[in-house]
Amino acid sequence: MTQMEAARKGIVTEQMRKVAEDECVDVEWLLEQVASGRVAIPCNKIHMPEPIGIGEGLRTKVNANIGTSPLHSNLDEELAKLEMCIRYGADTVMDLSTGGDLDEIRIEILRRWRKPLGTVPIYQVAKELLMERKPISAMEKEHLFEVIERQARQGVDFMTVHCGITKHALELFKRSRRIGGIVSRGGSLLAMWMVANNSENPLYEHFDRLLEIASRYDVTLSLGDGMRPGALADAGDSVQWYETSVLGELTLRAWEANVQVMIEGPGHVPMHHVEAHVKMMKALCHGAPIYLLGPLTCDVAAGYDHIAAAIGGAIAASAGADFLCYVTPAEHLRLPTPEDVRVGIIASRIAAHSADIAKGVKGALRWDEQMSRARKELDWKRMYELAMDGDRAMEYRSDMRDADKGVCSMCGQFCAVAASSAVERILIEGAKGDAISDIPAECPLIQ
Repeated sequence: MTQMEAARKGIVTEQMRKVAEDECVDVEWLLEQVASGRVAIPCNKIHMPEPIGIGEGLRTKVNANIGTSPLHSNLDEELAKLEMCIRYGADTVMDLSTGGDLDEIRIEILRRWRKPLGTVPIYQVAKELLMERKPISAMEKEHLFEVIERQARQGVDFMTVHCGITKHALELFKRSRRIGGIVSRGGSLLAMWMVANNSENPLYEHFDRLLEIASRYDVTLSLGDGMRPGALADAGDSVQWYETSVLGELTLRAWEANVQVMIEGPGHVPMHHVEAHVKMMKALCHGAPIYLLGPLTCDVAAGYDHIAAAIGGAIAASAGADFLCYVTPAEHLRLPTPEDVRVGIIASRIAAHSADIAKGVKGALRWDEQMSRARKELDWKRMYELAMDGDRAMEYRSDMRDADKGVCSMCGQFCAVAASSAVERILIEGAKGDAISDIPAECPLIQ
């Protein structure tokens, strides 16, 4: 059985129990959420990763993309990026490799990564055609489905499949006035094949075959937004919303087959439109988990796109988005380095956590309260433990000349925390002498 089928039969799986425990939610409530499709637990029967719940009422999750390209392929470097994903708390990883031996790369990642792994199967199809010196227009439908099943058999937990790019979507695109065009790599490959062969999208036309594979391995389908806006000016156009409505139709068909679904979204969206986009996606796709790339709130942040994406991601997640795909500083420029991966993960995790506080996700605010107490106590070791990137916090403080002292170089002898603690004790306990003597020796001017 798939996780969805088990939930509909009232069976609490080991994965559901673990997610409920991790999220501090009632397992019977989670059972209902999985049965309804509002929560997905990507968990290929072969890979059996540590289960992660994605959806309404749960902590906002963060995905990190890694992978090679035809111009730059180094397995050791990708594994270094994977180590960053492990160390800095990515919830899932997507292997987007298009260069080198893709099966070898994926199997090695699966061997080391114990959480859900995602892929975009058409990338491998394009790579294998390139090896034969053939264009994407030469793709055989059978080749596409063979790759999907091969990756499922290897243990991939969720797959991005651009099923919503139909012939009608391309007609709308032809009449649109888009600035950015089709910015989805997988979407553009499928569109090129469709135009060259004057054929319907095989993933849409043969969706039942895709469902059969997904059901057999319990692969979660991440219904890709091949027509997502890649420029602010394109956000919310008819092409985008037509595709989203098709994804809503396919969501119901997937649920009928007990296949779990996530809905991918933009992209680039003006900040004041982000909330409306999320609510529209939720409505059109029947409350299925929403998975967003960003969205970036401006187009001009090259080199800092992780910040633009974190702004959009925080707004989107607070409005109901469930899953954020990180964006690194290298977005739109080149493949990310391991350090870019680190920065991208932390930026997205900040956005996700900020939204969880706004949404009232159970336990979210407690983490911040613990950090505040550690700061009040000038407990630096505890602060490093609680920080989202404790390594970076420690790096900054270790650069200070008197790092071993009780204060920082921002306030030095005028430490507000130390003075406040003394004032508090004087006011509450009336212990003037003891309070003053408790101020660190590094703060003589306060004494």
